[in-house]
Order: sequence, then C-alpha cells, then structure tokens
Amino acid sequence: MSYLLEGILAVTPQQIVMYLIGTFLIWLAVKKQYEPALLLPMGFGAILVNLPLSGVINQNMAGIGETAGIIQWLFETTIEASEALPILLFIGIGAMIDFGPLLTQPVMFLFGAAAQFGVFFAISLATLLGFDLKDAASIGIIGAADGPTSILVSQILHSRYIGAIAVAAYSYMALVPIIQPAAIKLVTTHKERQIRMTYNPREITKQTKILFPILTTIIVGLIAPASVALVGFLMFGNLLRECGVLDNLAKTAQNELANLITILLGITISFSMRADEFVRVDTLLILAIGLVAFIFDTIGGVLFAKVLNLFLRTKINPMIGAAGISAFPMSSRVVQKLATAESNGNIILMQAVGVNVSGQIASVIAGGLVIKLVGQYL
Repeated sequence: MSYLLEGILAVTPQQIVMYLIGTFLIWLAVKKQYEPALLLPMGFGAILVNLPLSGVINQNMAGIGETAGIIQWLFETTIEASEALPILLFIGIGAMIDFGPLLTQPVMFLFGAAAQFGVFFAISLATLLGFDLKDAASIGIIGAADGPTSILVSQILHSRYIGAIAVAAYSYMALVPIIQPAAIKLVTTHKERQIRMTYNPREITKQTKILFPILTTIIVGLIAPASVALVGFLMFGNLLRECGVLDNLAKTAQNELANLITILLGITISFSMRADEFVRVDTLLILAIGLVAFIFDTIGGVLFAKVLNLFLRTKINPMIGAAGISAFPMSSRVVQKLATAESNGNIILMQAVGVNVSGQIASVIAGGLVIKLVGQYL
C-alpha cells in the first residue's frame, strides 16, 4: 500500500503553491472570463507539471529508464527549438483585425508608439534591480500586454524566466478591465474624461486595405528586421482577410488555427511553471515589474494625448491613448466603457479602436527593436 501514498508524500510546499496558482488562473478564466482560452490551459497545465513524478514531463523510471512527457516534448519542439507557436498565432490575430479605423485616422499610430514607454522604462528598472539585460528586456515587453510577443522575445534572448513572463503577460492582458481604469484616472481629470470627439470616417478602398499589410511588412522589416516574423505573419493574416478571394482561409485562421494554437501554447508554456523554477523571489519581482510596465504603458499613451491637447484647437479625449497597448479589442472597450460612465452617450470607441490596432503593430515593432538592440549589445 505504500506505493499508493508515494505521490502524496512527495508533494512539496512549492508544488502546493503552484496548485493554488493553477486553480486561481482557472478561476479567472471560468468565473471572471478573463482570457479563458489561454488562462485555463495554463492553469491546468501548471497543475499537471507539478504533480510528483508527473507523466507529462520526462522521468527516469526504475527498470524502464527515461520516459518522455508530452508537455515537455511540446515545449522542447515548439518553443525551445523554435518560435513556431507564438508566430503562427499571429496569422489568426491578423485575420481578426480590421485596420480600417487606423487607416481612417493614421495619426492614431503615434499613440500606439507612445504607449510603449512602459516597456523601456521597465527594462531600465529590471536592469537596476539586478536582472541580466536579456532577462530585463524580456520582462519589459510584458508592458505591451502582448503575450505572443513576450514569449517570442524571451525565447530569442534565452531568458530564464519565460514561464513567469508568459503568466504575467497573459494575466495582465486579462486584467485590463481592472488595471487600466485606475491608471487612467490617476493622470486625468473628470473634465478631460468627459471630452467628446467626432468621428468622420472616410471610405477606405479595397486596394488600400490590400497594400497596407504589404507595405507595412516591408517598412517594418527595413526598420526592425528582428520583428519581421511577427509583423509579417500578422500582416499575412490580415491580407487573407482583406484580399477578398480567400474567405475560407481567413475564417480558418480566425477560428480553427487561432484556437488550436492558443490551446497548445497555453498548455505548453506550463512546462516553465514547474515549482522549482517558478516559486522564487525573482518571479514575484518579475510580476511586480511587469505590472509597473503595464501601468506606465497606459499612462504613457494618456500623457501623450494630453501633450497634444496643448497644441490642438479641437481637443481629444486623452483616454484613447490608453488603448495603445496590444490587448485588442479589450483595451478599446474598456476606454469606451469608462467614457460612457463619465459622460452618458459619449462615444469614442472608433478612435480607441484605431489606437488599439496601432498598439498591436507598435508592440511587435518594440519587440523587434528590443531584440535587435539587446542582441547588438550582447
């Protein structure tokens, strides 16, 4: 009977902590419906990899030798050996995005760029706190609220904290409705949040929508070559959507491909959430720095809008700057909800969407620039 208790007796306090973290992620996914497609497999995977002698990771069994675990195999073949999963996911993301609001108001791209301030602030903070530059750079990308980009940067730079970075990035994406309103109110007045904006859309031709992903890929590739994989696959997905002759492929990318990759990515990342690698003081520090990066990204976009208002005759609602992060379309919805709460009937959704899609592109470019700059320095 003793062998029946072997697993129970082998459980460590650190593994119990991971069971609680995994359960919490599942609770956020199910009860709060925060990014359930990612948090639920990540949470369940965190439990799987922390069971003593778990069969989902490689084990040496007496009389048998080494046995392969499915989650460790997935991690080693799809994440450790390449960046396949997060890059393929961008095809689905690109197929979901309508760049029309951004093309109608190209100036909105500036807000996406301004909202990356927190990324570089967090990199500096992490470096000052003693993290290696490659780890600090990977941690800073959390601020963009872009899970795939965070994973890709940490992979390419060989960060030791890919699990903590992935959990932080996706958790803060999920917590946008909680974190962003508080950050926005911290740097705006009630009067500023009541500003109304008019939306005068102009028709965007099909030719323009087709040329946009092609030209964006070329321009970004020349500026930040390291981001070509992310930008290129994002824009390829969008080209499937806009070309008008591949509707079936576009729908497959939006649904089947995106859902399948999301499931695999979530449960595969859990390999990095093993207790001995995750329950550490530096992990808590990463979560704290990531939160600071996310807050400063939000504040950076809002402050940029406030600076523009000093020179504009027709004022803009500074809250739209907060949508410059990559959490699409959640961030723009949060901004609109806050605008309605401050002034009933105030509709700024389309401006916020334009900023939000620009943030999707800007976060990828920021990731590419970080990879290039850190790689050259190292």
